[in-house]
Amino acid sequence: MSDRSRVRILVAKPGLDGHDRGAKVVARALRDAGFEVIYTGLHQTPDMIARAALQEDVDAVGLSIMSGAHLTLFPAVVRALAAVGAADVRVFGGGIIPAEDVAVLEQQGVSKVFFPGTPLDEIVGWVEANVQPRPLSTGA
Repeated sequence: MSDRSRVRILVAKPGLDGHDRGAKVVARALRDAGFEVIYTGLHQTPDMIARAALQEDVDAVGLSIMSGAHLTLFPAVVRALAAVGAADVRVFGGGIIPAEDVAVLEQQGVSKVFFPGTPLDEIVGWVEANVQPRPLSTGA
């Protein structure tokens, strides 16, 4: 079980998708559950998300995609995190994602995919059980 007050989560909307209500609801639920949450806003590139994750020293990145670009953007975020030395940051997400795409996303490094209508307590519970604070940086 994680220490919620030490777990930092970045919630991001990659790509051109302009529908962020679900992302904001999930971000608020995680915050209300005691996690520290940073929301990047709309229209983020995978590189922008990775840089923000590194700068904010987050333990996980939650992505929301409603545009159908999940097979491109989710793995691109995983690769961008690895490129900035943050391959240990857990990536999870949700949105309009066909069930048959979940296995593909998991093979590409996405830890968990949530579907529309997933109860917020289920998302909070998954984060609680699966996201641990990363070791503190020793850099100056």
